[in-house]
Amino acid sequence: MKIAVGFVAVSAAVIADGVDSALDVLTSTITLIAARITAKPPDLNHPYGHSRAETIATKSLSFVVFFAGAQLAISTATALVRGDVHVLPGRLAVWVTLVSIAAKSVLAIYKARVGKRTASSMLIADAKNMRADIVISVAVLAGLVFTYVLRLPILDSITAIVVSAWIMLVAFRIFIETNMELMEGHAEADTYQCIFDVVAAVEGAEHPHRARIRTIGGLSIVDLDIEVDGRLSVRDAHEIALETERRIRAALPNVYDVLVHVEPIGNVERSERYGVSQRTLDDHHG
Repeated sequence: MKIAVGFVAVSAAVIADGVDSALDVLTSTITLIAARITAKPPDLNHPYGHSRAETIATKSLSFVVFFAGAQLAISTATALVRGDVHVLPGRLAVWVTLVSIAAKSVLAIYKARVGKRTASSMLIADAKNMRADIVISVAVLAGLVFTYVLRLPILDSITAIVVSAWIMLVAFRIFIETNMELMEGHAEADTYQCIFDVVAAVEGAEHPHRARIRTIGGLSIVDLDIEVDGRLSVRDAHEIALETERRIRAALPNVYDVLVHVEPIGNVERSERYGVSQRTLDDHHG
């Protein structure tokens, strides 16, 4: 509706806002399609399931969003450089922007409530994105008001360029955020400290090390090594590992799996190169 009204009312800013909303629709559509894929159970070729489909789809979407914002910015800037004749946008542009702000506000509140009730990180994130879109629409509305008050149609084009820059920035953020999951990373060092504190409270478990956390579709997979008394039976050592796993699951939200490897106290393996230890965290915090 905003794109159509933007062309009718000759408002580049409203067209830009409409493009941003259209990209939100595209994002939701891709998320729904990806959700159908991620819902598939694990199989021989995908033993961890298909949850990365959403991440891959989001990464691809970032290119589409960036291209749309860049194309809009280039076309608007080109028109400014050429000195195309600018006319004041029609008043319909103001009304459609007001309707958009009201609709987005209701949708943002609804998504946030449902997201909290269902513990859906995707919906909560989408609600935050919707609030950012409201800010964009308010900026567009302010630009339109100043355009009418000052009688300067060029302000509408400038607002459109600013919105386009925002769209490209959002695309860049999406691209960067998905890198962490695709590269098996985890940005919150405090989570590792939480794991080490949990292990310290488990009787018989010592020296947690080689801890690794990766994310698949919003769920965490935790791997770590612990040391136990080498004189224990396999069954007793297994019980300590199970208790460690249970406590980690209770301490961390959205855990997909916990893998605990048991070693005898004092075991040293020179080939171990990966993972996080307490010393790594202490060095990180300086």
